[in-house]
This record gives sequence, structure tokens and C-alpha cells, in this order.
Amino acid sequence: MALHVKQERREFIQYSTLGILGLVLGAGVAGAPYLKARETHLRPPGAVEEDRFLSLCIKCGQCLQVCPYHSIKLSDFTRGYGMGTPYIEARERGCYLCGALPCVLACPTGALDHHAEKPEDVQMGIAVFAFPETCLAITRTIVPKNQIERIYSHPHTRNLEEDVLKKLSTYEGKNCTICADMCPFPNPLSAIEMIVTEEGIKKPQINHNCVGCGVCEELCPASSPSIVIKPRETYETFYKKDQR
Repeated sequence: MALHVKQERREFIQYSTLGILGLVLGAGVAGAPYLKARETHLRPPGAVEEDRFLSLCIKCGQCLQVCPYHSIKLSDFTRGYGMGTPYIEARERGCYLCGALPCVLACPTGALDHHAEKPEDVQMGIAVFAFPETCLAITRTIVPKNQIERIYSHPHTRNLEEDVLKKLSTYEGKNCTICADMCPFPNPLSAIEMIVTEEGIKKPQINHNCVGCGVCEELCPASSPSIVIKPRETYETFYKKDQR
């Protein structure tokens, strides 16, 4: 009898240990998207600080409903946290910084700050020229039609989106300056411009008024975008941090 009890105790300890280990590993797997999501969520214009945003957002979807470019999506469980809250997947569809910021006007709680009245008032993130090796301007590769067609394949199209596609189509077979030419910021050169290196090569340069809208990442015709958006960063926090 005593031997049987000892055997059960050993088995209990053994399986309990395995169970705890499984929970720890499971928590790590479950926590991974949470950590990733906090790093990668690009919020709509006017979004307040992240923790406050999550407490104010009631997941009503009004910002999504009024967005004329279909830029805003609602997070699901695969995003890791904040399920039902609005975000922008820049590579799929950036924010075109509508003059009146209808998403901000539609927000009933202030999760999108009502003090943001125009594009110059928002700071969504910052564009980063992270992968120059894929940049068509640097490699002097003409804009391929098949990459332009990636933009055409977006499932929703309205008149404003048609205007973007018409302008984009004019770059097919030409040298690429799309990121700078199609930046929707009111004074685009203060956000991004093409500069010429000493070697005579054109490349994009991010400037201090970039608000991280994501259009440059969306419209980049490289198979893998050379410019990516860092959410919640500013020009000062990203580009000036090494100078402090």
C-alpha cells in the first residue's frame, strides 16, 4: 500500500512538473503575439498614447466605417491584444491623411484625439528607409507592372482610390520616385524627398514632418518594401536618439 502511494506521488510530481512546464511554454507562445502586437500596431490618425487608447476605445468601428480609403481594419485574436480595436496594415493600405480626418471626427470617446483637426496635427509613427537593397531607385530598376498590380488587387475601390491608382499607373516602366511623389502629407517634401548621392544615385530621404501614414510602404513597388513604418515613433525619437 505504501509503495503504491509513493508511486502515485512520484507520478503526480512528474506530471505536475510537465503540466507547469507546458503552461509556461504555452504562455510564452501566447505572449509572443502580444509583445509583437505592441510593437507593430499602427493606429489611425490622432490615436492617443497606447494604454489610454485601449482604455478609451469601445471597438465601435465608426472610424473604419467613415474611412474613404478602406485603410482601417479591426484587430482580431491573431494580432495578439486589443481585439476589436482599429489599426492600419500599411503594406496593404496606408492612411491618406484626409483633410478633415473623418476617422477622428467619428470617434465617440476621444481614443482618436479630437484636438487633431488636420494632417499636420497627427503623429502615427515614422517611415524608415530600412532596406535600401530592395529600393528600385537605388538599383535603377524600372517600376514593374506586376508590382503595381499588387495595389490594384485591393478588394475595395472608391473614387478617391481610383485617383490613386490612375496616378500610380503612370509610373509603370519608369524610374521609381513613387514614395516621394505620392506622399499625402500637405507639404510632402517636408516629410519625404528624393535626394541624389555623390555617386549620382537617387534615393528617398525621410524628413522631420513625416507622420508615419504608411502610404510610402503601401505603394513601394519593390517585392519587399524598402521603406517600413515604425508605429508610435517620431522623427526625434527615432532619428535623433543617437545624437543625444
